[in-house]
Amino acid sequence: QVQLVESGGGLVQAGGSLRLSCAASGRAFSNYAMGWFRQAPGKEREFVAAINWSGARTYYADSVKGRFTISRDNAKNTVYLQMNSLKPEDKAVYYCAADPRPRTSDVDVRASVYAYWGQGTQVTVSS
Repeated sequence: QVQLVESGGGLVQAGGSLRLSCAASGRAFSNYAMGWFRQAPGKEREFVAAINWSGARTYYADSVKGRFTISRDNAKNTVYLQMNSLKPEDKAVYYCAADPRPRTSDVDVRASVYAYWGQGTQVTVSS
């Protein structure tokens, strides 16, 4: 069982930056691929970024590529999402999630494979 707690959300002006953190409980964190998803009001949850268990493999949605960076610190059981050049359309609740399949070499964009989810953190970008 993994518990995930996001933090770092808030209000920022367009063009600004935020860094989200996701702290995980459990010794198995270092074996799991991790993902970030977001959900805007009235829209479906969408994939943002993912990182494999070692950090060697990352993948981004086209909408955030070049602006967002996902990283992890397995010693701290934490995954990060650095968000730069934020746009009003990035406004959403951001969720981190853990893929329970141990040490998969690749990452997955499908929300359905992620078994563990945090409660979400709100990101608001003003224009």
